[in-house]
Amino acid sequence: MATQLAQTYADLGLFIAGEWVPAGERRCSPVVNPATEEIIGQLPHATTADLDRALVAAERGFRAWRAVFPDQRGRILKRAAELLRARAEEIARTATIESGKRIAETRIELAASANIFEWYAEEGRRAYGRVLPQRSPGTRLAVIKEPVGPVAAFAPWNFPLGNPARKIGSALGAGCSCILKPAEETPASALAVARCLEEAGLPPGVLSVVFGVPAEISTHLLASPIIRKISFTGSIPVGKHLMKLAAEGMKRTTMELGGHAPVLVFDDVDVDQVVDACVGAKYRNAGQVCVSPTRFYVHEKIYSRFVSGFAERAKAIPVGDGLDEKNQMGPLIHERRLAAITELVEDARKAGARVQAGGARLRSPGYFYAPTALSDVPNTARLMNEEPFGPVAAINSFSDFDSVIQQANRLPYGLAAFAFTGSARRAKLVGEQLEAGMVGVNTFAISVPESPFGGVKESGHGSEEGIEGLEACLVTKFISEA
Repeated sequence: MATQLAQTYADLGLFIAGEWVPAGERRCSPVVNPATEEIIGQLPHATTADLDRALVAAERGFRAWRAVFPDQRGRILKRAAELLRARAEEIARTATIESGKRIAETRIELAASANIFEWYAEEGRRAYGRVLPQRSPGTRLAVIKEPVGPVAAFAPWNFPLGNPARKIGSALGAGCSCILKPAEETPASALAVARCLEEAGLPPGVLSVVFGVPAEISTHLLASPIIRKISFTGSIPVGKHLMKLAAEGMKRTTMELGGHAPVLVFDDVDVDQVVDACVGAKYRNAGQVCVSPTRFYVHEKIYSRFVSGFAERAKAIPVGDGLDEKNQMGPLIHERRLAAITELVEDARKAGARVQAGGARLRSPGYFYAPTALSDVPNTARLMNEEPFGPVAAINSFSDFDSVIQQANRLPYGLAAFAFTGSARRAKLVGEQLEAGMVGVNTFAISVPESPFGGVKESGHGSEEGIEGLEACLVTKFISEA
């Protein structure tokens, strides 16, 4: 099976100025299947000359692409969506092989990516301006929207199809060119998206895809005056560093910097139904989701029942290779994540947390960690303060509304938050008082193409998707005609 996977994995390269660039003599890094630990490909890193070529292409591509009428741009994006759907099984399989997530999840992700391109295909036609009232006869005062310019986009590995689609879709929909640096762990997925755009008729230079050492790529691209906008999804420290680099050129930024999502469960819910929803959301992509629920605050009246039900379901989750349809959770992305999760769980254990399920690495090869549930986790534990980004749930009890809101809001994170209640009034209150860019009340479904995706506080600023995602790639110009 391992040899067969390596043989069917895509050939890797760079995509620059409309050309597919092979490895040649470039430095390469291995791509590993996290379910088997097998090296399945060698990824070439962009040289300085490659990056300079991509920058020149982005500048030329921007001039050409912004001149294309929005409806024509939209047709290309819609055609790319059609190609993604036509190749759904092949691309989903590739994404599963290199990311480890279940193929059922990569199929959903691919469908969502196609929907994103369709959304921006339509929304790009609605970059409306306005005409202001005259102040004297024969004059015109107009406000118009224009594309900001070439965009440098940096996408992580956890959604190898969805993250590139979000960043490329908003840029292209607004009339911008884009240089995308996807994650080196999951390159073939992003390249598959780029190929669909190329075959849909995207002009050369409008999109380039490069790989390499992240710090080297970002420093070089952000130093160029050609880049006018940065879109980054990743950690808070890296996001802050990129913002400092962007400040040197006064470049616009959109930052999605992760979270530590609280889940408030009140005592007026159907406990079994809510536990089912929580377990499904927690272990999606092995918890490697920026909006993954991580801190569960459960009312003391139903706490014991919730914990036992959660642990029972976690223990029953089949874990294994994501290509096997029977498995409901795959591996972590690499060995570093295994070490990080192990440290967080051990620290919580020492702080007094009780392990209700999991708490250890599973078999090898493969970066598998058991679906884990901890109860009675004190705030002194690192797990309650650091984003785990793995299959670990921390479950604590609460007794009153004000105290649980305080606990939910006490961290500097503010990406997503969730609450479950049967009270309409309480539902409105949690929506108002939870400090997060996205709040799910009685649902974990908080992302659709037409809704803004982004956080507050140290979880970043700006939004992807929705009209806000398009606005992030537009600038406002006022024209006064006399």
